[in-house]
Amino acid sequence: MTAPTAIREKTINLRATPAQKVLIERAAEATGTTRTAFVLDAILQRAEAVLADRTRFALSDTQLKRFEQALDAPLPTPDALRRLMARQPRWSR
Repeated sequence: MTAPTAIREKTINLRATPAQKVLIERAAEATGTTRTAFVLDAILQRAEAVLADRTRFALSDTQLKRFEQALDAPLPTPDALRRLMARQPRWSR
């Protein structure tokens, strides 16, 4: 038996430039979905990713001590981290 589909009854309005709208419409068409479905899916994926970084977790006293030691320890290769942080992200190239 399939689960009942939730009724979408709330509206989310947003403003976009004409170029942004065309890009979204092209992407929706390429994926075979409506503009609404495409935008809603993208927003939900981003919301889940943002909230995943804020998940609460519990540690025992021993685990907490090891975690704090790892945070306080010097980086094994700080130059590699500096190079990584200095790189321009692919999406902004």
